[in-house]
Amino acid sequence: MQALSIPTWIIHISSVIEWIVAIWLIWTYGELTNNRSWWGLSLAMLPALVSAMCACTWHYFDNAESLEWLVTLQATMTLVGNFTLWGAAFLIWRSTKSPNIVEPKPIKLEQ
Repeated sequence: MQALSIPTWIIHISSVIEWIVAIWLIWTYGELTNNRSWWGLSLAMLPALVSAMCACTWHYFDNAESLEWLVTLQATMTLVGNFTLWGAAFLIWRSTKSPNIVEPKPIKLEQ
C-alpha cells in the first residue's frame, strides 16, 4: 500500500466515489426526464469505473507483478469505456434533435 502517498490515495478513492455518484445522478436524471438515453450514459460509465477500480486495486497491493494483468484490464476497460461513452453521448445528442418537419396547424371549419 506504499505505492502511493496519502494525498494521492485520497484523490484516487474520492474520484471513484465521485464517479459512482455521477452514475447514480445521471440514472436518476434519466428517470425524471423519462429519457432512456441518459440511462445509457450511466451504463456506459461502468467500464471507466472498472478501470479505476483496477488501478486502485493494483496500487493497493504495491503494484505486485502477480497482478500485472490488472494493468492490461485497466487499459482495456479505458478503451471500451471511451467507446461506450462516445456511443452514449451520440444517443443523447440524437434524442435531442428535433425533426425538421413542421406540424400543420389545425384548420377551423366555420359552421
